[in-house]
Amino acid sequence: MKNRKNTRKLLLDTSFLLPTFGIEVGNEVLECLAKLAETETEIYYSNFSVLESLWIATKYLNNQQFDEQRFDLGLKSLIESQRYKLIKEDSKVFEYALKLYRLGHKDMIDNILYSNSIRFDNNFMTVDEELRKFIQNRKLNDTLVFPKEILK
Repeated sequence: MKNRKNTRKLLLDTSFLLPTFGIEVGNEVLECLAKLAETETEIYYSNFSVLESLWIATKYLNNQQFDEQRFDLGLKSLIESQRYKLIKEDSKVFEYALKLYRLGHKDMIDNILYSNSIRFDNNFMTVDEELRKFIQNRKLNDTLVFPKEILK
């Protein structure tokens, strides 16, 4: 039986959802996802990452390499497979995201995702070095995890 207390809770940034939708990302992200599949990790996603993925997909819609059927299948898999758990934001998440914006971090999707990690005591898997610099410069709680930390 799994010990839920020792199970890592990890919220994925949008970059880590894109391969599921058939959108190419770097090898480091793919290797990290493969490694996570071998661990006892509760993996979370936010509907805000799904929204951001849709924005990214629109950039590829007229590209012959974009596979809309694969995107749709990936979306269905993400939402219905129960491998990933949907994190459900509450008002405190949005209040904190707005505070981060006022502090100078202008990417509201990142602000919401990071706020989720604070509010629900998850680590936040990302490749966003700029976000880490912002968090460290403001002396905020660094919940970020980068692929190199998982792959070591």
